[in-house]
This record gives sequence, C-alpha cells and structure tokens, in this order.
Amino acid sequence: MRRTTGVVLLGIGAFLITLAALVRFYAAGQLIAAPADQYGITKLQAAGAQYFSIPDQKVLTGDLLITVTTRGDVKESKGDRVVWDEFMSVADATNQKPQISMSSRRSAFDKYTGRAVACCGTNIDGQPAEMSGQVYLFPFGTEKRTYEVFNSTARKAFPAQFVGEETVAGLKVYKFEQKVPATKTQTLSVPANLIGMEGNDEVQVDRVYEGTVTYYVEPTSGTPVRQDQSRDETLRTQDGVERSIAFRADAKMTDESIAELAAKARDAMNKITLIKTTMPLVLLVVGLVLAIGGIAILARRQARPAAARREEPRPEPAASSASSTTPASSATSASSAED
Repeated sequence: MRRTTGVVLLGIGAFLITLAALVRFYAAGQLIAAPADQYGITKLQAAGAQYFSIPDQKVLTGDLLITVTTRGDVKESKGDRVVWDEFMSVADATNQKPQISMSSRRSAFDKYTGRAVACCGTNIDGQPAEMSGQVYLFPFGTEKRTYEVFNSTARKAFPAQFVGEETVAGLKVYKFEQKVPATKTQTLSVPANLIGMEGNDEVQVDRVYEGTVTYYVEPTSGTPVRQDQSRDETLRTQDGVERSIAFRADAKMTDESIAELAAKARDAMNKITLIKTTMPLVLLVVGLVLAIGGIAILARRQARPAAARREEPRPEPAASSASSTTPASSATSASSAED
C-alpha cells in the first residue's frame, strides 16, 4: 500500500512540475492576447485650439473635445489576428459646433504582438490603407527601446522612442515619444482669397501635418494608459509657403479616460501575472512537495526490508560434546558397580 501511495505522489508531482513549465513557457503565450470583443470610449481635450472652419471661411479658436470610440469586430477576428474599428469626432465647445470633423479607421493586428497585419479591409476614412508597426497596443512585456508605431494622420509608421519612466494613475509606465516630420496628407483646390491670397481663382494647396504623439505605456500589458498629441496642420501652396492654419492643437487625455485605461491595464497585469508567475509557481511548489513526499515514502519502504534482514535471528548451534557423552559415562559407571 505504501509503495502504491509513493508511486502515485511521485507521478502527480512530476505531472504538476511539467504542467508548470508548459503554463509558463507555452500556455502563457497563447492565453495572453488582445481581446477580439474590445469596446471603449476615450476622450481628449484641447484648450485654445485653432482650426480652419469651412462654413465660416476663417480660422476659429476654441476648446475642443475629441471622442474616440473603439469597437472590436469579433466575426473578423480569427486565428492570431484581431480587427478593431475606430470612430473619432471633434466638437468645438467654445463656438458651439458639435461636430467640426469626423474620421474612421479599421485596423487589423496580431493579438500577441500588437503589430499590424494586412487583411480585412483595413482603411482610413474609407480609403484602403496599408498599415505597419504597432497599432493601438505595444507588445506584452514592452521594453525600453524604440518601436515603430502607425500614425493615422500621416498614414505611415514612425519611430516612438523610449524617453523615460513615469507614474500615471498609480501605475509605473514607460514614456515613448513619436515625432512626425512635415508630411503631406492631402492636396486640395481652394479659392485664393480663403488663404490670404489675392483673387478668387482656385489654387492648389497641400495639407501638411507634423506633430508629436506621447504614449504612456504600462509595460507588462503593453497598454497605453495616457496619450498626448501636439498637432500642427497647415495649408501650403505648391511653392512651399504656409498660407493658413488647418488644425493646430495640443490635446491631452481626460482624467476619466486615463482612470478607465489604467483600470483595464491593472486587470491585464493581474491576468498576466497569474498566468506567467503565480500559476506556474504554485504548480511547481506543489509538484515538488508531492514528488519529494513520494520519493521519501518509497525510500522508507525500501529501507525497512533491509533492516529486517539485518535483525533476523541466526539458527542455534548443535549440543556440546560433553552433554552428548553423558549417557555412555553413566552406563560405564553402572557396569563397574555391578562388577
């Protein structure tokens, strides 16, 4: 019975030790992934922003509220990819304009690495777009290095350099800064007088964007918990001369949005820690205890028969010669007496 118990404990212990390794080095990589059913709303505010208002035919100044809604396309999220749709609207609270611009983006990316993949009709404002670099998320286990991050306005990826560590909403985060050089995003035809030139003839202008995007990333989950944007978009004639502001703003994420993203990052951190650290450690410790217990039981069982053999009584020696001759001596004595 003891031998059976020892073998069972040793077998279970070995299984748990193996399972700990599988969870840590294989299952964790399969279980830790971006969600297909993503849904979230984030908001940014830009005080004193400037933009060219087409209805007013002039540049206005106002406090803007930028609302970004992200929704996962579960049906198209298959295998290693997830697909997210994003809708952004901008409202001018100062000039009471509820919708000065709208934009949309459909992105597909690897749910393990966060890098863009080409599929599923990815587009920006309905126009097909080939994306590259990180999209929405940084990799799980973000490192202190430079990453290529896709920029929707410029429609291409630019380096986001690691610039330091900070604390946001109680979380230790890595700060990355992406600087986008002057990039032409659109060519338009506008009346000359709208951009400060003489005459009413149509002139071609390029919309040129440059700016800085700052990401504050919780490194374990790769989740940006805060984002700041400094945007400078201008209208330039073909000779390269800046003729008018198109959009100029310093936008910062609201405290409420930061708190919500930080809460999601904490949940992701806890899940990752459970899968990569806590579960493997518990399985390993329990497995070692059971395996050692099983070995100890088997060792004790093997030791007992050996001890029993050492203590087994030896056979008693045969009777001594003196005692065996006693009857003959008695007979001789008796014979002598009769004589």
